[in-house]
Amino acid sequence: MPVDGGARGRKRTGKGATKGTGGQRRRGLRGKGPTPKAEDREYHIAYKRKQEREAELAKQRQREAHRTRTSIKITKDHELIVGRNPVWEAVESGINIIRVFIAADATDTRVANVLKAATQQGATIVEVTRRDLENASGETAHQGIGIEVPEYDYATATDLLEIAEDQLKTPLIIALDQVTDPHNLGAVLRSGGAFGATGVLITERRSASVNATVWKVSAGAAARVPVARETNLVQSLRALKEAGCFVIGLDGNGDVSLRDLELATEPLVIVTGAEGKGLSRLVRETCDQIVSIPIESAVESLNAAVATGITLYEVAQKRAAAN
Repeated sequence: MPVDGGARGRKRTGKGATKGTGGQRRRGLRGKGPTPKAEDREYHIAYKRKQEREAELAKQRQREAHRTRTSIKITKDHELIVGRNPVWEAVESGINIIRVFIAADATDTRVANVLKAATQQGATIVEVTRRDLENASGETAHQGIGIEVPEYDYATATDLLEIAEDQLKTPLIIALDQVTDPHNLGAVLRSGGAFGATGVLITERRSASVNATVWKVSAGAAARVPVARETNLVQSLRALKEAGCFVIGLDGNGDVSLRDLELATEPLVIVTGAEGKGLSRLVRETCDQIVSIPIESAVESLNAAVATGITLYEVAQKRAAAN
């Protein structure tokens, strides 16, 4: 029987174009979409910063979770101060004690004095475990003692001038421009207490407030060096200038070296900016001088608290030499 020469008789070889290859080619010519955000690219520094932020948030959530597992409940308008020195310094300053939480040996002199002061004020004394104090404060070095106190009572910029007048001293005020780390605020208070500062000026927003961390880092200076809080730093600096103060800002690119500062013996406001950002534009424009601290070229910049401490020491030296 003859073979039909039509399509039915053709031998299939399996070769030829694959169905749909044209579509695959077109897809290959398409773009890969928008570029991912910097914080989503693993090799970018913004990604590392995002990871650090998320890690810190996770720690905060963990601390909050721990606080729910403690018998110590502090209301929103109160603070918990822990550690024998911070607690005793606060008590010695005459602070109002709401409650004392004790998990330490009451024969320790500082602990005994705290209990005595609390009893005289009629405050409640509560025996707790060390874990309770740790969970409530987020601190492991609480030394078995804590006090619940009212929220910090801030002064005003005008109050600081009146304090200097009452002390018969030339005003020496530290102003912090967007310094948000409570460790820096605590360290600044400690330096202020060591070198005769009248007080510290902060703002209500974008600034660390006086909390348990500040009390601890200040090593009791928070009880001796008043903190004023104002809404607008620039307006407060202008008001202080009108009252007779000179305002200097600290910056690595200042036009006056700290060693050559001639305003040290005058009523003075020292402004320190946030680490990295430095002084904000309006604050910088408000300053009478921008002062730099001579440092080795290998060091790019100084921590805000360190820079403030060095400046306070230099000012104190110049004032002592002038007397």
